[in-house]
This record gives sequence, structure tokens and C-alpha cells, in this order.
Amino acid sequence: MKRISVFCGSSFGTDLIFEEYAYRLGQVLAQKSIGLVYGGANVGLMGAVANGALEAGGEVIGVLPRFLQQKEIAHSGLTELVLVESMHERKTKMNDLCNGVIALPGGFGTLEEFFEMLTWAQLGLHQKPVAILNVNGFYDALVAFLNNMVDNGFLKEINRDMLIISSNIDELLKLMENYQAPQVGKWINKETI
Repeated sequence: MKRISVFCGSSFGTDLIFEEYAYRLGQVLAQKSIGLVYGGANVGLMGAVANGALEAGGEVIGVLPRFLQQKEIAHSGLTELVLVESMHERKTKMNDLCNGVIALPGGFGTLEEFFEMLTWAQLGLHQKPVAILNVNGFYDALVAFLNNMVDNGFLKEINRDMLIISSNIDELLKLMENYQAPQVGKWINKETI
């Protein structure tokens, strides 16, 4: 993988383990010569993952809407800071720059960005691996909810299985490296192929 986009919180959360994992993910990406693409801020887990990569000598590209730069949250030490006009343009640019996606813990923004990338994969708009680094069981309830979607007929099992989940950074990256996108799209019936 050349670059991975990481979506994560602009806060640190309530447990130090979240910051530790974010920083460690940045370090590991740099050590494996995988560039980091992220939201461009110097706060919360966003700042931690960027600092981990930068301090390990990695490439870090931030993509930040101009209105957030004006609030003085832009990271000043990045390899490159790409300024865009909107949140939607940010996601599109992050998609263009990456070969895969990882979600760390976060809030509404993290989930919105992450699920848009996962939906684009489901629709066949890209073939990139989409993954969750499940730090301290943070996403356990979400995984249970996705299973509930399958059980109730709103999500196909093959589409749920596109999502890569691990609590171990090295294992997650290995699974992403070996990912094969399903050949069956959201609206294609297997029996008609």
C-alpha cells in the first residue's frame, strides 16, 4: 500500500489507550513506508496519528477545509497540507490520495466519513480495503449493529464482510494488504451472474 487515509476523532476520548493506538498507528505506517492521509488537524487523535507518522519520518498529507484552518487547528508540520472548500471535497480528495482506509475511534464526523468510503466500496466506486482498528472494543457495538442489519435483511453478508476489523495494527495492515473486493455488487443477484 502506498497511502492510507485515517479517519478519527478531533478529541482524545476518555482513555489514554486511544491516543496511544493513534500515535502507534502513525509510527507503524511510517515504518512500513505507507503514507498517511488524514484530516489535517493538530488536535485529538488526528494530531496523535500525524505526530506518530511524522516523528517516525513518514509522509503525512493533511486535507483540511479552509473554514477549519481559520479556527487555527491546522497541523503546521505536515509533509503537505491540501486546503479544500467543503467537507465533501475533503472526503473526495482523501479518497483520491489513498489506497485504503482505516477508522480509529471518533464521533459523528469519523463515522460519516468512514461510512461514505464503505458505501462507495459497496457500490463498486472503488476497490480499496476499508478497515476499523477496534481499539479497546470501541467499535464492538457497531459490529453487532452491522450483524443486526444482515439478520434483518438490510445488508448483504458479502457487503458486511467487506469491512476489515482488528484490534491489532500489524494484523489489520496484513488483512488490508491481502484484501480482494467482492465481484458481486449491491444490486447484482448472484444467481444472474
